[in-house]
Amino acid sequence: MGAAHQAADVLRPFFMGRDPMERERLWHDFRVADRWWAHQPIYAYGPFDVCLWLLGALAANQPLYQYLGAARSSLPTYVSSMVLPEVQDYALEALAARAAGFKGYKLHTPGKSFTQDLLAHRLVREAIGTDPDFSLMSDPVGNFNLEQAVKFGRALEQLDYHWLEEPLADEHTHALRELSRVLDIPVVGTEVLAKHPYSVAECVSQRVVDRVRADVSWSGGVTGTMKTAHLAEAFGMNCELHTTIFLPLELANLHVAAAVNNCEFFEMLGPTDSFNFGLAEPFPIKDGRAYLPSGPGLGIELDWDEIERCTLAKL
Repeated sequence: MGAAHQAADVLRPFFMGRDPMERERLWHDFRVADRWWAHQPIYAYGPFDVCLWLLGALAANQPLYQYLGAARSSLPTYVSSMVLPEVQDYALEALAARAAGFKGYKLHTPGKSFTQDLLAHRLVREAIGTDPDFSLMSDPVGNFNLEQAVKFGRALEQLDYHWLEEPLADEHTHALRELSRVLDIPVVGTEVLAKHPYSVAECVSQRVVDRVRADVSWSGGVTGTMKTAHLAEAFGMNCELHTTIFLPLELANLHVAAAVNNCEFFEMLGPTDSFNFGLAEPFPIKDGRAYLPSGPGLGIELDWDEIERCTLAKL
């Protein structure tokens, strides 16, 4: 709640008296104001920018993704694990994800033991077998050094994993560039870099990673995420949208993913039922694909009764 108070206290006076349709002006003005006085966390501005875009989409009576410029109306979706207690738990969750119709599974392993992390990935591949319709991804969350990351990546290549995400911290650009150069498996990163798209421009132009990450929470809202996606597209690179966890923001993320061509999958944190909060209807996933709602704005109403029940303070 403290972080919400801080963001509201800084951003409320910034937005007072401003035209909500001047999204681009507001986005740039906030970058300047934040540098001078606020130094807010990377997730502070995103929800406000999402609201600005939703006001525009509602005024136009269009779903957000059509207001942005629709590229498609559904995306294949994968389940992204939490850090699980035992290595065999990943295999069980991957099997459950496939049985539920999802198109892939990504592991977040603890990073305490290289051997155990790799074993978890082997067990998942053994459980899934060779399935061209179900992709496996890995996200060690920056736990390796370069030598370990090379060894780990080569093992994943033998196991036919689809990508290796954030094996090194996002700011380790030199090591990430070398890793991307020596591995065949795509290396994915940049999700925790602040100030998109400028902070990732060199990562894209110098091929520090093979695919970049962005989302409407951490990357400056819809405006920042679209800028990063278009930057990556100009260099022939994918921008894979990173889960925002909270379902209303996740739905905004889906609208953005549907408005660009260079995002292969939609990510949902698992177990998906544990994060089913904030929307009056179930998240629109069927047979492993996330479908865009047809109503204006987000297209699904917020669950205000549940939101009110969980509200600690009104700002």
